[in-house]
Amino acid sequence: MPCSPDAAADAAAPAELDRLLADIRKTFDADFEPLEVDDGCLDVLTVRDMPRHLDALLRRGAIHDPMKDLPLWAKVWPGSFVLGRFLRTQEPAGKRLLEIGAGCAICSMVAARYGFAHIVASDNVADALAFARANVLKNHLEDRIEVRHLDVTTPGQDARFPEGFDIIAASELLYLDELHRPLLKFLERHLAPGGKALFCTDLARAKPRFAKLAAKSFSVQEGKIGVKSRDEDGAEQRRIYTICILERP
Repeated sequence: MPCSPDAAADAAAPAELDRLLADIRKTFDADFEPLEVDDGCLDVLTVRDMPRHLDALLRRGAIHDPMKDLPLWAKVWPGSFVLGRFLRTQEPAGKRLLEIGAGCAICSMVAARYGFAHIVASDNVADALAFARANVLKNHLEDRIEVRHLDVTTPGQDARFPEGFDIIAASELLYLDELHRPLLKFLERHLAPGGKALFCTDLARAKPRFAKLAAKSFSVQEGKIGVKSRDEDGAEQRRIYTICILERP
């Protein structure tokens, strides 16, 4: 989805971004690509030749579990846009948002335009955090989005979020069944009173079991959103996404 790059923004790129990109490019052939988002534009750091990068990983024997070892965080998932746009229906003005499994932080960047008081984009993969921070800096969102390491399976990190969050959100995270229970425990500890957790998943990867587990501690609502998108060859396709909303009773 092409849009016009902002030459002034490029010229104003901070020194931190330059250092970060130099470090990222030691491992990845990456550069920014413009993406149209509603009435605006985002510059998103993209691996330019992903097949070649994957071939290098295979040659090194670095792929043991494809769901965990492949750089899925580097893909621009349509669900990130779906969830980001849906967040504007949640009366975001003045609220604190945590995105879990943010990858390159697309959802957080889309949500940043809707009036959240503070957004934390988190992931447990160092490379994902580097790409996310680069995207935040490139798009001049560092005053609104904080990038943090977070592993929901490690409760010892709780002290880092003492205030809790009004909204906790994630897209395409529920495919890992082993995350369901620790994720729900994390929500119990970190959702502020009256807070909501929102999970967006492509219907083809939906996990009904998660909603059943969540219903033991939260009020659960589920809905579906149909969207049109284009595949890598430019062909139009229609996808259905489930939105699972958990709220403290």
